[in-house]
This record gives sequence, C-alpha cells and structure tokens, in this order.
Amino acid sequence: MAKLGKRTAAAREAFAGKSNLTVEEAVALVKGNAGAKFDETVEIAVVLGVDPRHADQMVRGVVGLPNGTGKNVRVAVFARGPKAEEAQAAGADIVGAEDLMETVQGGTIDFDRCIATPDMMPVVGRLGKVLGPRNLMPNPKVGTVTMDVKAAVEAAKGGEVQFKVEKAGVVHAGVGKASFDEGKLVENVRAFMDAVLKAKPAGAKGAYVKKIALSSTMGPGVTINVDSASAQ
Repeated sequence: MAKLGKRTAAAREAFAGKSNLTVEEAVALVKGNAGAKFDETVEIAVVLGVDPRHADQMVRGVVGLPNGTGKNVRVAVFARGPKAEEAQAAGADIVGAEDLMETVQGGTIDFDRCIATPDMMPVVGRLGKVLGPRNLMPNPKVGTVTMDVKAAVEAAKGGEVQFKVEKAGVVHAGVGKASFDEGKLVENVRAFMDAVLKAKPAGAKGAYVKKIALSSTMGPGVTINVDSASAQ
C-alpha cells in the first residue's frame, strides 16, 4: 500500500470521526485543511432521492452565487450581427455562428458556458451529442437561450452556476475558492442548496435531499446536516 504524504495524512486525521456537521463547521474544516499549492475549489455534492431517468424527476437549475465562484468562466456565444457585437462587448470569450459550430464539431471546446440566441438553435442543435454530455447545451430553462445575450454573458462571468442531476441522482458544483472568507463560502453553500430545493420536481417521492458533502479539490470530504444547509 502506498504511503500517504504528510499533508494527506494530516487532512485525514483532521476529518476522522467528523460527520453531519453544520454548514459553518464543514466550511471551517474544509477551508482549514485545503493545503495545496494552488487555490483549491470548494465543492459541494448533493445526493437526491430522485431517478432522473423519469422526466418528472429531472432536477436542473441555475443560481447566482452571492459571492461568485472565484473561477474565470470562459463563455461562448452563438449569435449573428448586432447580437454577436453585443456578446463581444459584454465580455464573451468566443462568438460565432456556423464557424463556431464547425470548430466544436472538430473537437475544440474552449469554453465553460455556451449561450445562444433563439435563431441560432438550428445550428447549435447539431451539436447536441457533443455539448449535451458536457452539460453545455444552451437551454431556455436556465437562461442560456436568450435574446438578452448581454445579461446572460454578465451572469455567467459574475458567478452564476448551473446544475443538473446525474444518472446516480447527484448534483454537484463549485461554490467558491478556499481563499474565500468562511462567511462568504457559507453564504454560497446555502444559496446553492436553496436553488436545489426550489428545483424539487413534482415526481420526487420520499426524502428529496439524502446527503450533502463538502470538500476541496485535493482534500477529503465531510457530510453536512441536511437541516442546516438551507437559508430558508
């Protein structure tokens, strides 16, 4: 068995026997043990009591974290004419139409968020098999198919987080950086959980939120008391 490094061993010791913490306790523990040489992302994973194979149990949504994510989000916009110019002025990293479609089809995806004007969806629709599995397909339900590309780009750049339940019934997201103040991370965690609760589907039965875990990119995880996780 490989020998654990000093940092990993110390982190595991700090987390040993700790579970079902309040959001404040979990944030303090995760932040205090994020010792990598880079600014680690604080990540949340929520196990839900849903089966996303059924349409009435799908969970997806978007939330603007009050303190941002600390991540530089690369935004691509499918638009033409004045709307393309509007996207560029708003700070979009990539703007295009058929040319951008061909780039993506060729396997180059240099963006974290994809936005499109409604008239571009016939073009973007051809990329469903490429963008869909990466949760990058523009969708009007989360505001990424819109004529207001300026607002959409600014929201994406400003800390808006999209979430979608995976096959195993889990949603996850980055809710800030380890360098954030504890209070700001707590606010972000609760804002994310409130959004997940509001996205509860009609077909959900029994306990909706089963488990919540918080971790940093390189650190162990710790579970959070479900009742303490929401600001509601």
